[in-house]
Amino acid sequence: MVTKKVPVRRCVGCNEGKPKKELVRIVRTAAGEISVDLTGKKSGRGAYICPSRDCLAKAQKARRLERALSCQIPPEIYERLAGEVEKRTEAVDG
Repeated sequence: MVTKKVPVRRCVGCNEGKPKKELVRIVRTAAGEISVDLTGKKSGRGAYICPSRDCLAKAQKARRLERALSCQIPPEIYERLAGEVEKRTEAVDG
């Protein structure tokens, strides 16, 4: 019997390893563009965060996304992340 390994990634907010599909990916492309990667397949340097307000707040306060991606994160990215966290939280709760 062959078992399929589930890719695990570490959240920059809580530092817990979780299945990749449960996390939101933020990517920095070679051109330096920062975006939220909903597909998880864009090329570039990626960082992952739990879809949780607490993890987002911890990551933003401690500047963990900046450290993980080695660049400044514009406020629009944090706003987009907050929106994505809200959507996923509502999907789980609702």
